[in-house]
Amino acid sequence: MTDHGARSIRGVLLVMLTAIIAVVAYLAVGSGRQYSANRAYHPLVIPSPTAAPAPAASALAALDRSPAPANAATSRIIPSPGGVAGTLAGPLSAAALGPSVAAQVYDASSGLPLLNERGGELVAPASTAKLLTAAAILSVHKGTDRFATRVVAGPDPATVVLIGGGDPTLSGAPAGQPTEYDEAGRISDLAAQVRKVVGAQPISRVLVDDSLFTGPATAPGWAAEDAPSEYASPITALMVDAGRDTPGAAARSGTPDLAAGQALANALGGAEVSAGTAVAGAKVLARVQSAPVSRLVEQMLVESDNVIAEVLARQVALASKQPGSFAAGAAAIAKAVGGLGVAAGAGMRDGSGLSVQDRLPAAALSQVLLLATGPKHPELRPILSGLSVAGWDGTLVEQQRFGDGSSAGQGVVRAKTGSLTGVSALAGVVTDVDGRQLVFAFVADQVPSADPVPSRNAIDVLATALAACGCR
Repeated sequence: MTDHGARSIRGVLLVMLTAIIAVVAYLAVGSGRQYSANRAYHPLVIPSPTAAPAPAASALAALDRSPAPANAATSRIIPSPGGVAGTLAGPLSAAALGPSVAAQVYDASSGLPLLNERGGELVAPASTAKLLTAAAILSVHKGTDRFATRVVAGPDPATVVLIGGGDPTLSGAPAGQPTEYDEAGRISDLAAQVRKVVGAQPISRVLVDDSLFTGPATAPGWAAEDAPSEYASPITALMVDAGRDTPGAAARSGTPDLAAGQALANALGGAEVSAGTAVAGAKVLARVQSAPVSRLVEQMLVESDNVIAEVLARQVALASKQPGSFAAGAAAIAKAVGGLGVAAGAGMRDGSGLSVQDRLPAAALSQVLLLATGPKHPELRPILSGLSVAGWDGTLVEQQRFGDGSSAGQGVVRAKTGSLTGVSALAGVVTDVDGRQLVFAFVADQVPSADPVPSRNAIDVLATALAACGCR
């Protein structure tokens, strides 16, 4: 073979390799994944800061007096209340949803109410309650704030104290290994900093200071099997990987504070681990920080992480100068969102919606979403970026939602899911066929089947109906 021929073959191979790399890169980003899955993706429209503010919840009284403008351009047409009610009447009466369904729909840009079915009545919200926790933490903390975990000197040179700062995603992953949660602080970094300060001094004991949080480690209305489980752990101010013993573990820990202490002990070469309290003014040996609050909110919402939610609820309480407990966290969340104009009531017992005793009006969910989509509270935007996208990511994918008859909602519906035995809920935003962005909240809290699939499918149909409907 001639050199020219060899160069030609190499050239062809290089072109082919470049094309393959381009295809792989395409499929690795959003548009490629959308194409390969045969679905479209609708970006959220964030309103201009100069847009008119959304009306308060009192606009519900205008339900029958807000027809769509007759001569508006198609993209400007607001669905009519009558059109929305007519479209959703059948799906709302689905047997799979049971006899107790609360539903609200708003036009996001104008804030005009389009549907209100029992929106002011108390219902069991399940995990849609995390929307209020998100709004509360973002109202009392900047999105750029971070929570610190420290190691301080103990009562003797061979002892160090690990102090929990309420960072739920502190990572126990070894140095160089990926963390369970993005942008997480690392136990391995704490150990390296300690070693840099103490040198060759042996560390034989790690004390775990969990005193930032108080009260019971589980909430009223949590079942005994809820913590530890795959979806929850006892709530402590110190933990690694959102309450796991080790990164990637399916089940959460029964003693997440001690598990964090053990991770540090292992990173330091082995030491005893026990509960303890740091001495005031003790020398700081090491310090790491969590991901920003905005990122913690996104992680909590998209995967519906109960442990992150409960730790953030306590951070709301602490920022409000209240104890870091379940009761204080729930009360502080209600007060914080109340300051935003959202009436949550006093029916919550935790910050995750896991408690079967939790009660909220569906209107509180709608109002939080209206604030997040509106121009007056840009600090709440992480709520929107944390919503799971149907057919795309998060719990809507994990639960295999929006298939078959509701597949038209894929890439269009962004929502927070809520599931408990007897409860199925969905609250989020959707873009309709006219390009209008709608806010919705659907909560069915007397679902007749223990199998969650039928009620989830029925709620998916509701959201998809909004996407497919101009509702004029």
